[in-house]
Amino acid sequence: MTVFDPADGTPDGMAAQGVPADAMRRLAELQPGRPGSIFTSDLSVNEFLLVREAGFRPIGLVLGSSIYHVGIQYGRWGRNQELTTLSQAMYHARELAMTRMEAEAAQLGADGIVGVRLTVKRQEWDSNVLEFVAIGTGVVHASGQPTYKGPKGRPFTSDLSGQDFWVLLQAGYRPLELVMGSCVYHVAHRGLFKTLGSVGQNVELTNFSQALYDAREIAMERMQHEATEAGAEGVVGVELHEGNHNWQPHIIEFFSVGTAVTPISTEHTIPDPQLVLSVNS
Repeated sequence: MTVFDPADGTPDGMAAQGVPADAMRRLAELQPGRPGSIFTSDLSVNEFLLVREAGFRPIGLVLGSSIYHVGIQYGRWGRNQELTTLSQAMYHARELAMTRMEAEAAQLGADGIVGVRLTVKRQEWDSNVLEFVAIGTGVVHASGQPTYKGPKGRPFTSDLSGQDFWVLLQAGYRPLELVMGSCVYHVAHRGLFKTLGSVGQNVELTNFSQALYDAREIAMERMQHEATEAGAEGVVGVELHEGNHNWQPHIIEFFSVGTAVTPISTEHTIPDPQLVLSVNS
């Protein structure tokens, strides 16, 4: 039974996580079993059908948002180094958005969230303000299987498409949670003599190579640590994004994200490939 906070009309504890009252009223209208309730989803038609084929049904579009003021940190002109203040800010802001999205899914009684998308957008009113948004479709298992929940009984999260979600379950695996790692890194400038010495030559810029290599490795390592903490067997669908978010030219963020998975069966059946015909107009 949902307990509402009389101060703002939202379920107790949800307001503390930053979920607005309007969102809770919208979710109340989507509650399964409520007369006249419908589901909302950003799944394509094919994804929707395959999610249903996998034994799940969508119950509602869920999202979380965090507008975050990112602090200032400068790197030494000639030194490769992580800017830990910025790394922590980028990670924490995404975590806030994810937590609010999960809170909406939990309010709907969802077993998990599929097709999660994480976006970052700079706000025009302040160059140091970024909006972080997490959005996906809450789903529930048609037979009410509690084993599909994520760590600590929370809804699982996954950025897999509906097609990949179906294939993963068919192969005897299930998603646990979306895992991520962030590293904001200052890439050292090259000195004047080194710059002049490489003019017109084919030569590796080792300080740049080492900086970008190190930054990617840090982001990947942090993502892998999250997967280990979740008890995953591995991470699928890993993507590594780069962006400077309008910081100084030599400051760049590497963001690693993927879906941590665990087996649900000792026998794995890989679906046979299907022939698909495509006609170009």
